[in-house]
Amino acid sequence: MGMPCEVNTILKLKPSQGYPARLEIGDRHQIDKDGYRIFPLDVPLCLVDEHWLAHADIVIEKLTWEHQTTHLQFRVARRYPVPFATK
Repeated sequence: MGMPCEVNTILKLKPSQGYPARLEIGDRHQIDKDGYRIFPLDVPLCLVDEHWLAHADIVIEKLTWEHQTTHLQFRVARRYPVPFATK
């Protein structure tokens, strides 16, 4: 029996998943994503909204799995002056 998981290099969040209302450099946030996911740690990743618009670079500092949920702690490393489409 295997463990189903996704490998992600972009963090896509909807408002219902905890997309931050405020993106300030250095701010830290915690969110949960359904399922088991693998993300690179300690490197900048794009944070995109539900429309695939990138607003910032974030750095995931902690990732844990529990009860088929991925728990992430990240900080905002850079804000883009203008959001851009990633898809």
